[in-house]
Amino acid sequence: MTVRELLTRCDSRELTEWLAYYQIEPWGEERADLRAAINTTVLANVNRGKSQRAYKIEDFMPDFDAAAGQAERPQQDWRDMRARFYRAAGLPMPPMRD
Repeated sequence: MTVRELLTRCDSRELTEWLAYYQIEPWGEERADLRAAINTTVLANVNRGKSQRAYKIEDFMPDFDAAAGQAERPQQDWRDMRARFYRAAGLPMPPMRD
């Protein structure tokens, strides 16, 4: 739906009600990123080594503003990403299956 369609279908009162509801129960991609970061933080912390620092939610939240200012990085190979994941989680990397 376009903004124009929205304004023809909803009056000011209804839009105000939706805004109030959003203040109580936010939705959208930013909220989804937060939920994913919370889950990932829990998983990383239960699997980290005793000597590793505890992960924070911010460690797993995307920062698109900072990423936009960085120079483009070379594409990672999936094997490299897999190795980084296991290292970050403090887990031994299992052998590759055929």
